[in-house]
Amino acid sequence: MRGLLLAAAHKSSGKTTVSIGLAAALRARGLQVQTFKKGPDFIDPAWLTAAAGRACRNLDPYLSPPEEISAQFDAGRAGADVALVEGNMALFDGMAADGADSNAALARQLAVPVVLVLDARGMTRSVAPLVLGYRAFDRDLRIAGVILNRVKGERHERRLREAIDRYTDVPVLGALREDPALTIEERHLGLVPAAESTTATPRIEAIRSAVAAQVDLDRLLQQCAPLPALPATGRPAAAAGGRRLRIGIARDRAFCFYYPEDLQALQEAGAALVPFDTLQDRQLPPIDALVIGGGFPEMLAAALAANAPLREQLRDAIDGGLPTYAECGGLMYLARSISVGGERLPMVGALPADVVMQPRPVGRGYVHLQETEDSPWPGRFEGTIRAHEFHHSRLVDIAPGLRYAYRVSRGHGIDGARDGIVHRNVLASYAHLRCAGGHNWAARFVEFARRVHAAGGIAAGAEPQPA
Repeated sequence: MRGLLLAAAHKSSGKTTVSIGLAAALRARGLQVQTFKKGPDFIDPAWLTAAAGRACRNLDPYLSPPEEISAQFDAGRAGADVALVEGNMALFDGMAADGADSNAALARQLAVPVVLVLDARGMTRSVAPLVLGYRAFDRDLRIAGVILNRVKGERHERRLREAIDRYTDVPVLGALREDPALTIEERHLGLVPAAESTTATPRIEAIRSAVAAQVDLDRLLQQCAPLPALPATGRPAAAAGGRRLRIGIARDRAFCFYYPEDLQALQEAGAALVPFDTLQDRQLPPIDALVIGGGFPEMLAAALAANAPLREQLRDAIDGGLPTYAECGGLMYLARSISVGGERLPMVGALPADVVMQPRPVGRGYVHLQETEDSPWPGRFEGTIRAHEFHHSRLVDIAPGLRYAYRVSRGHGIDGARDGIVHRNVLASYAHLRCAGGHNWAARFVEFARRVHAAGGIAAGAEPQPA
């Protein structure tokens, strides 16, 4: 098993495109490729998942301590031939002034070398001091090679290669020509999600073909670091007692922001996950509880509004006490309406508030939350919950007297001070939680759902059968 971390000299250098192409090209060779993404991002991992055919995992040093990062890396790479980590921002960037949470620090911790993606537009000989500077800045970091991106043509590539070969000892592993066909459409929150894109499969194939032709994959694999054998681990213990709770989970083009590890944590806590499509399904499947993650309901608001039978069934189930957890896009969907582009469209109406889209981000980045006495989940978390948010919407016409599960000490949440609306058996927030840093929200939600049902709560859809 071999590993590498793909980083860049600056943001928007094309490292996500290169990562997608490498994952797909190595997979086409018959290798099992496990991708990872540094940070809390949902969108890039969805593209990497589609390219590699294995669920991409997130490694976030801000949310997880080092030992947890190592455990997540080991768990993800089990059964893989290549571990490919895509960094975020630039190689030495991070929130910590000393770079403790940078891509470089992550590469050192995981004991993998860095392959540097360089946007070569407007450069020839100047590429050499750039490579030298990155090489010299951290002598403990191994830069295994560079991949030149957005190269204009053969002459441009030759001059770039000559400069790097003459002045540095860092190998050039490939050079990708400028090609609009390799560009993935972007919008306000980054790339268009793979689940939403109608051209994801042909776009990945085009990127794979370009990378396979223009990157020396054999040499790249030789430059990757051999990873140590994984320690033997047993399977997690099954949740004790009772049948498995059927948790409905919205998974479609509108709601696709989920961490694979968190879905696994729900299952380990005793849940059977039951996917449904908010755009196509007219009825809820038989479920005991509900999870609606993030996504882009504003982009598909007309289609969501058009599915009135499902919206009405969701509202009735939630009004009747169905245990529910919703994050960001899920919160927006459960509100009364979404106003986008001057048009107001009806949503589920289970939460007494309306959503209005804004031209600029309302909440963006990591958040710090402290649970209030109104948090409905058992096992109250003492201390600070670290999470993240990224939304262009705000809530208006919020009913007075609502309870909130969190005080916000960093970030925006719903109103700059509070997040996590608690209404009936719903907890709905703008914050994206992760089972990390000692906070297993998945186990707490499953236990909450069990307690609701033990107290006479309802199930939605047809009568669920024992699993």
